[in-house]
Amino acid sequence: MRVEIVSRKFITPSSSTPPHLRSCEISALDQLLPPVYVGLTYFYPADENIQGAKHSERGKQLEESLSKILNLYYPVAGRYDEEKLLIDCNDKGVEYLEAEVSGRLSQILNGELQPEQLNQFLPYPVASPTSPLVAVQVSTFECGGLAVGLRVSHKICDLATLTSFVNGWATTSRVGIAEVPRPSFALPSLFPTRETTQILKATPVKNGARVVTRTFVFSRSAVANLQVIARTRDDDLEGGKGQPSRVQVVTAIVWRALIKVAKLKHGYLRPSALIHGVEMRKRSALPLPPNCFGNMLMVTMARFEADESKMGLPDLVIPVRQAIRDAVSDCRNAISYDDLLLGAAGSFSEWNEEASKGEIDVYTFTSWCGFPIYEVDFGWGKPAWVSSPHKPVPLVNLLDTIDGGVEVWMTAEEKNMILFQQDPEIISLTDSRLKNNV
Repeated sequence: MRVEIVSRKFITPSSSTPPHLRSCEISALDQLLPPVYVGLTYFYPADENIQGAKHSERGKQLEESLSKILNLYYPVAGRYDEEKLLIDCNDKGVEYLEAEVSGRLSQILNGELQPEQLNQFLPYPVASPTSPLVAVQVSTFECGGLAVGLRVSHKICDLATLTSFVNGWATTSRVGIAEVPRPSFALPSLFPTRETTQILKATPVKNGARVVTRTFVFSRSAVANLQVIARTRDDDLEGGKGQPSRVQVVTAIVWRALIKVAKLKHGYLRPSALIHGVEMRKRSALPLPPNCFGNMLMVTMARFEADESKMGLPDLVIPVRQAIRDAVSDCRNAISYDDLLLGAAGSFSEWNEEASKGEIDVYTFTSWCGFPIYEVDFGWGKPAWVSSPHKPVPLVNLLDTIDGGVEVWMTAEEKNMILFQQDPEIISLTDSRLKNNV
């Protein structure tokens, strides 16, 4: 399957940003994140009602609605000034690529491609003072299917903001901008930037090893069965009553397989730490404006002490639940915005410190479950599938499936991936939408 870029342009706001809004400071929480790009690709089957010339009308609708939504999300069309720690809202625009695909969408939905090949459907901006903060690629398949790929700078937003922006764009396209909830840009006033703030660093690849991405789908029934098996005697702060969440149980089962991989490689059971991202908006008791633009993330750490008697699924669920419980408790107990910031900064600092020591294995997880990624309807229906990009560093990313399961997107060193895929539990519990041969 070949994807050919046929046009490249910049989409600017349909109305100029007023002078008093031309500078948008980032927050101290934004400072914690590196200037990398995060993204998603939405795949839409062909609409039988859209034929021939109507395909170009569909493209025009996407461009016009994007231009309109940029009036509300005006910082997205600007450029980041690292020295001044602000976004210059200069209306330079969002990079917009159009591509033609020599292939059919069914080839992807039927699993004929490997995960790395899906990166063809995403734009690839490189962080620089002149780089766009958002880039979009719209790819049309021979069958009339469509892929809408987005990348957004993590320096200015997290997945909550990304999904709000994309759903706002889709709503504008489908029914008009009047129905879009207005974003708030109040976070910089609540979390002013600091002179020195710990910045998150990516887990390095050892010795330049090749990394690969593979997908593992836990069906809804498989996850439900695991939740029963992994049930613990403790409650959590979010009403779990001893039953682990879908994310917690899938995290634990994947962590256990990774621990076994490390044992096979080194010949002995090794201690490890598991890092998980925690979204703070819904967890904080402090007043926050709805739909606030920016980053509101912290991380939490669970530990395994290399004890064979603690390799059971409930045994690994407990530290995962406890770590998430502690992070949620820290958010809810923060009595000031400074407390909330210090908690987030401290969590990133602990992660960096543990990773830099190199004394134990560190596994990084992030969950995008629970976000409305399957609600993005531009006017021709919701996506048949949403994919995560292949990444250059080891990472485990959890996404919802359309039917209530959990899809694991794992990027790992190739040798580790081969061993992971041979784990009997992973083989018996998961399937894959894509080619998973290494």
